[in-house]
Amino acid sequence: MGTIMTVRGPIQPEQLGVCYPHEHLLTRPPASVTDPDLTIDSEDAAVQELGYFRMAGGQSIVEMTPPDYGRNPEGLKRISERSGVHIISTTGWLKDAYCRPFVESRSEDDLAEEMIRDLMQGIGQSGVRAGVIKIATSLNKITPAEEKVAHAATRAARETGAPIITHTEAGTMANEQLDLLTSDGVKPDRICLSHLDRHTNWEVHYGVVSRGANLIYDQISKEKYVPDAQRVALVKRMVQEGFGGQIMLAGDFSRKSYWPSYGMGGGPGLTYILWRFVPWLRAEGLSEEAIEGLLVRNPARCLQWAD
Repeated sequence: MGTIMTVRGPIQPEQLGVCYPHEHLLTRPPASVTDPDLTIDSEDAAVQELGYFRMAGGQSIVEMTPPDYGRNPEGLKRISERSGVHIISTTGWLKDAYCRPFVESRSEDDLAEEMIRDLMQGIGQSGVRAGVIKIATSLNKITPAEEKVAHAATRAARETGAPIITHTEAGTMANEQLDLLTSDGVKPDRICLSHLDRHTNWEVHYGVVSRGANLIYDQISKEKYVPDAQRVALVKRMVQEGFGGQIMLAGDFSRKSYWPSYGMGGGPGLTYILWRFVPWLRAEGLSEEAIEGLLVRNPARCLQWAD
């Protein structure tokens, strides 16, 4: 294993510290998205929110906004420099509803070569290198455009050693994603699946981790999907069953209203996990060693580039 690539350059795994591996700091969705709450475009608000994150003990963020959702590598570098928080950017694409206009007429090789350039040379003319690869699938299906992106992503992962972080729509298609990626030669431990805590079906979660892949529980605080009490119980069971080394925590706070820094009436913000959810885990008997694994050791392992 090697270094971790941030928007300010490579760091050693031990420099990562407390890390949320699936967040959004700057987004600009396409015109088809009419909800203004989904546009996160203030660098000042991001710096303020990251300041709260640092106060709570946070040190690193994986920013999962791809180009079809308004990726801004130069902006991410500026807010990383201003806040002192390590930020890791992504290459790859979102689900079919966003990526298809950009990828349907392109070949897998073309897409793969673009991802490799983003990872090895820099995104566009920014000089900012991506540190992870993103793929996504739709609700209960994998479309041809999504499959094409996934095959391109596996080539980029094999050639660079960068990890893959996925979007599962409402937690669906997790095993199908794993089938696709591993059939192309990517090892399960280089794959991190997001959003499965939109539901707490133990058999699905167990099925993924028993195959060696990693899970990012990143819907924490979003009780409209699942009460956090169920997430606490799920994390506790994962640790008890011996899978604590494959679980990470994040918030996927992709709306202005989730951020206190936008002044829209509160929202959980980037401190919620560290100041509320983690103490809840402690109260339920999770050890400090297990918590450090969720927040520090597991992200450091997953985000390293393979040699």
